[in-house]
Amino acid sequence: MQTFTAESSRSFPHQHLRAQLVVAGGGLAGLCAALAAARDGLAVVLIQDRPVLGGNASSEVRLWANGATSHMGNNNRWAREGGIMGEIMEENLFRNKEGNPVLFDMLLLDMAQAQSGLTLLLNTAVCSLEHQARRIESVTAFNAINQTLYTVDADYFCDATGDGVLGFLAGAEHRVGAEEADELGEKMAPGDSFGHKLGHSIYFYTKKGDSPIDFVPPSFALKDITDIPRYRRLTSTLNGCDLWWLEWGGRLDTVHESEEIKWELWKIVWGVWDYIKNSGAFPDAANLTIEWVGLIPGKRESRRFIGDYILRQQDIIEQRDHYDAVAYGGWSIDLHPADGVYSTHDGCRQFHSKGTYTIPFRSLYSRSLDNLLLTGRLISASHVAFGSARVMCTCGLLGEVAGRAAAICHQQRWTPQRLASPENITRLQQHLLASGFHIPRLRLDDPTRGASVTASSTFELTQLPADAGWHALEARCALLLPLKAGETLPMLWFTLRAASPQRIGIRLMTSEKSANTTADLLLEESEITVHQAGEYAVNIHYRAECDRYLFIAFEDNPQVEMALTRQRLPGVMTVFNSVNPRVAKRTRQTADGDYGVDEFDFWLPRRQPHQILPALRFAKPLALWHVNYTLNGCARPEQHTNGWLPAAADAHPQLRWRWEKPQSPRRLTLMFDNDFDNAMESVQMGHALAVTAHCTTHYRLWADDALLAEVKNNRHSLCSHVVPSDLAFTELRLELVKSAGGLPAFYALNLS
Repeated sequence: MQTFTAESSRSFPHQHLRAQLVVAGGGLAGLCAALAAARDGLAVVLIQDRPVLGGNASSEVRLWANGATSHMGNNNRWAREGGIMGEIMEENLFRNKEGNPVLFDMLLLDMAQAQSGLTLLLNTAVCSLEHQARRIESVTAFNAINQTLYTVDADYFCDATGDGVLGFLAGAEHRVGAEEADELGEKMAPGDSFGHKLGHSIYFYTKKGDSPIDFVPPSFALKDITDIPRYRRLTSTLNGCDLWWLEWGGRLDTVHESEEIKWELWKIVWGVWDYIKNSGAFPDAANLTIEWVGLIPGKRESRRFIGDYILRQQDIIEQRDHYDAVAYGGWSIDLHPADGVYSTHDGCRQFHSKGTYTIPFRSLYSRSLDNLLLTGRLISASHVAFGSARVMCTCGLLGEVAGRAAAICHQQRWTPQRLASPENITRLQQHLLASGFHIPRLRLDDPTRGASVTASSTFELTQLPADAGWHALEARCALLLPLKAGETLPMLWFTLRAASPQRIGIRLMTSEKSANTTADLLLEESEITVHQAGEYAVNIHYRAECDRYLFIAFEDNPQVEMALTRQRLPGVMTVFNSVNPRVAKRTRQTADGDYGVDEFDFWLPRRQPHQILPALRFAKPLALWHVNYTLNGCARPEQHTNGWLPAAADAHPQLRWRWEKPQSPRRLTLMFDNDFDNAMESVQMGHALAVTAHCTTHYRLWADDALLAEVKNNRHSLCSHVVPSDLAFTELRLELVKSAGGLPAFYALNLS
């Protein structure tokens, strides 16, 4: 029994904490920042104002996390995010391939709780801060659940709040809305009719019962469905989370009027459901009910803070590579009308670049302050560029960059501005690459410190047997195949058939930019006549002037069938000139005005397990995988496979690295294959495989004669092992014991 006498007043408990880095905001960007900094040795406090992590990806909002792969609907092959963001997506695929958002919550909380050096404050909102001159000194936050105030002192701060709470309270320079077209030369800059901000969305889930279920709408539900110009697109078969275009609020203050926006969105959602259930237009909805409606909106846009560089449309469309490139994007420039669901415009205007683009570190800190890093939706970008960089997996990459940058700044006592200088930025870039992070068109210098490497065997592509049936060429398709610089494409044969003689065109195409996989450059074309089933030669004379991917493309002719093989190969695939309606409206990107974008064809793969590969034979073996590729500092297919693949008959595949002098690194990072082309959306969509076929699931790592590690249930492309401080070795041996079903591909060993 406790009794409390009357007092003149009371105050809430007040705890004081000390950290080296405070991360405010626990979406994917904030979580990745906190994990990265803690793994690099900083004491980190992560402050999150919600009961779960993940932000828009959490069970509170339930939007799928996606990034440069764009639902596999663009030409960015093998572009899935790596590093910590990739680790999250791969682990979620393994634990939660069905896409349950509650399980995704659990995974993110598990990762945060398990990380040493990271203190997590949930349900805690930053409400004030102290700063002197150009430095933030501390933040104060309140937890309404335990009625406790927290003040956290730190050396560096990272704003990942989405709305820029730290930057706003510290008085940092920022923008809201869209720039005029002439300020940055952006032809996609929206006018007043389209509007200058993206709105919010609220999602819902439906469930089918065994008998009819009545629905009585709330009094605030939208009464007249024709207020929504696009209402004819509504169907009873769409899940409410597919209705991303139920969006509103872009004309309002998306921070301070968020509650008004939320109520309007609830009005819209319940009005839509009333229309589906009670209008009589959808008799098949009789047994449906709403299982869940979001309690908070998914917010797209509010404040954008200003760094030393503003990312802009031209950086994306022209794929500009900055000297301080530290991350990348690949989602389309995806702008939505400010009036959202009430607009007469389409729900979005999307234009893709021909490949991935890089994001400079100069956009990841505030130029107003000396110790505030920016990540997620807050980075220094124009409204147009923000339309691409805002998606969650890209934000996760930016979070890891901010966290690892904070660690370097703390170690060196640098400001982020100093780290961004040309003489210092390489330190961050190389650290990111050594940690398994991917930066397009940048490579890790000497990842194995001068080692020589040998393999037990190497796969050579001579032929792929016709053992998986036939595929009618109803749409244009192409074999995506790499060549090394100076290499000549050998004559090859495809197995084809037709009921009557049929002519079919064949084109050899490639990308104008050698690191892209957009077939925008025609090299040669020919034609063959197909009749009886058999091998048909494709003899195209081409010598590669640099490492690059080729498209051996067949024109459509449904009367011709191509024999298929069961074999699957990493870094080689079949793509189709087709459309993914989630991210495009047609098989070719076209513009109905001068928007400053390119026109090109989309060449898309099929999702597993529906990918196919043609049966074929080469006149001479094609060496697409080589053990020395594991030394080149590129740990995924880019311009070539960049990986090693053992021969199919090799029962005990192994790699050996040898040094002339003993090595004593603190960490070994292994890069396996886990299909960097697989989008791995986090929730809702579901996936066929928990681990992709070429991933090594069981391996042993030996340092000389000592077993350094044995992993029996691996599902990650990135595997890191700490080396005991007293261990030195002159040889490492990696045994690839088992894969997830395919040949076990390997990309890199990094010593750090």
